Amino acid sequence: MTWTGADRQTVTDRLRVLTDRPGVDREEANGHTGYAVAGRRFAWLQVDHHGDGRLALVVKAPPGEQEALLGTAPCYSRPGHLGARGWLGVDLSPAAGADWDEVAALLDQAWRTTAPERLTAGS
Repeated sequence: MTWTGADRQTVTDRLRVLTDRPGVDREEANGHTGYAVAGRRFAWLQVDHHGDGRLALVVKAPPGEQEALLGTAPCYSRPGHLGARGWLGVDLSPAAGADWDEVAALLDQAWRTTAPERLTAGS
């Protein structure tokens, strides 16, 4: 594991700000945090998922996004289970060097493609 409890808190706080969008619900489940809009999940903060040692965001991505980003930076991965559906993993541990502007853009894109139009129209 390349992250600490303080790192996890920092990531959690940053994601809370980045997911502060209309209709977003956060749910804690088995040590992970799920982000949903209108009852549909668009992201997960996974903490040591199945013992993988990662502090990772798993985000819903449009077709082609996963393939476009894999291999461009060490922080990107194809997550188990959801990767087959095009979701993208982003390692958020400090050592992984994720670009938080890109994380913000990925979350915005996931929210916009998941949220009902009535929520996205004004933003």
